[in-house]
Amino acid sequence: MQRDKTQIEHQQGATSVALSYEAASATSEPEYFELQSQEPVRPLQRYALCVEYAGAAYRGWQTQKEKDVASIQETVELALSAIANEPVKVICAGRTDACVSGTYQIIHFDTAAQRPERAWVMGTNTKLPDDIAIRWAKRVDDSFHARFSALERRYRYLIYSAPVKPGLLSRGVTWTHKTMDMSRMQAAANYLIGEHDFTSYRAIGCQAKSPVREVRAMDIYRAGELIVIDVRANAFLHHMIRNFAGVLMKIGAGEAEPVWAKEVLDAQDRTQGGVTAPPYGLYFVDVKYPDRYELPKSELGPYFLMQNG
Repeated sequence: MQRDKTQIEHQQGATSVALSYEAASATSEPEYFELQSQEPVRPLQRYALCVEYAGAAYRGWQTQKEKDVASIQETVELALSAIANEPVKVICAGRTDACVSGTYQIIHFDTAAQRPERAWVMGTNTKLPDDIAIRWAKRVDDSFHARFSALERRYRYLIYSAPVKPGLLSRGVTWTHKTMDMSRMQAAANYLIGEHDFTSYRAIGCQAKSPVREVRAMDIYRAGELIVIDVRANAFLHHMIRNFAGVLMKIGAGEAEPVWAKEVLDAQDRTQGGVTAPPYGLYFVDVKYPDRYELPKSELGPYFLMQNG
């Protein structure tokens, strides 16, 4: 879908501001430049950005080794590099899998380019496809790290339970024709709260050094026509939430008892963990950082949910 003309004009204006700012900086201090054979090295500045994206068209967040394979990271880096007029590499709060979406993915990067925060947002958005957007940008000090400074991460998994498949958001929710009993799902989810060895709930190829994670909350509720699995943890393992969802959906459909979630957990064996749920209903919605960084708070998307929790 083409962007609104007025929106495009505003974003193009922001890009022009960024480039004119660079041009002005390059021609400043003429007396200094007369004495130097090369331009002075500008100090690096660190920025934190919030990225929102629909993941259906991408092979996940991380740049892929294969050529011509779309990833969120590479697409964002190319757009930022165009605004910075220099190569930009970013680090994210949490790498999402193929077809997984994000409403509050936090990244950081270092650059010598002098740009106002508005240009990093509006200017970069003119270089991005319609399914990726920069929501905000903020200058941060060098102690900030998108991954290692994070205290907690939050995902939401959206299930559309109905006899007929949806025509809208078919790649934005996970559809099941089965009726889900949310009370059974919540009873099962309660077994997974706390610090545990989640070997049974991670992908066999997961590269994390330890399978131990702390799940701080897992709530099952309805938002309009959608059933939401809302999970907060210090960190997550590869496929961890999709494996949670696979087990909870089987229990919700009455095909296993709630205690089965604990039995799977205690087995510490992925082969006991059931089906990995599809990626389309999964959204990375929040990351918590120390208050001293004063980052804008997450609006707990996706925005089409009727209940934010």
